[in-house]
Amino acid sequence: MTGNKGKRLNQYVSDYVVFDLETTGVRPDADEIIEISAIRVRGHEAVDQFSTLVNPGRHIPAAATRVNHITDDMVADAPELPEALEDFLEFAGKDILVGHNIQSFDLKFICNAAMRVRGSEVENDYIDTLHMARKCLPELSHHKLSDVAAYFHISTAGAHRALNDCVMNQQSYEEMGKILKQRQGTQPEVLCPKCGAEMVKRKSMYGEFYGCSNFPRCRGTKKI
Repeated sequence: MTGNKGKRLNQYVSDYVVFDLETTGVRPDADEIIEISAIRVRGHEAVDQFSTLVNPGRHIPAAATRVNHITDDMVADAPELPEALEDFLEFAGKDILVGHNIQSFDLKFICNAAMRVRGSEVENDYIDTLHMARKCLPELSHHKLSDVAAYFHISTAGAHRALNDCVMNQQSYEEMGKILKQRQGTQPEVLCPKCGAEMVKRKSMYGEFYGCSNFPRCRGTKKI
């Protein structure tokens, strides 16, 4: 992941920052962030929040507006990316970052923006609740944030606005964390000896082994 030095965790932690972005499109190298929101959690309880629209300095495509309902007029007086990004990174500090599909989407935007604006990497470890949902809720046919929230009877009202998605995801993470904690009570988690991330069972021509869930960034292995 460009500009990110943190590792992906699959843990139920009590202190973290859940965040979400809205953007002009899906390409981190070509599209722009237009909203950043985050919620700080301590002891499993939300204690503070951050939210700002971001002026991308360009027209917001109609396709993006149809999804997130953010218009050019709404961001006209909003801070530009350098200010908004610095405020968000200050809010997040060194906390573990939690978000849905952040490994493939949100973190790529944040990391690219950090390299472009600050010339520095993002070092926070992170928990992607999409991966967590696939592990905790294999019975679901789809694992979009709205699917996970609906499973736990969490309101999906206002989906695709960043702060609303943060609220939805924080509540979903707490519910999935209870499932993860219960399962780990009967099946202790195996951690990578190199980076400390969760290890998963894999197969090779020589049989089963534990491989790091951060592969290919980490190639740690362990015998079963």
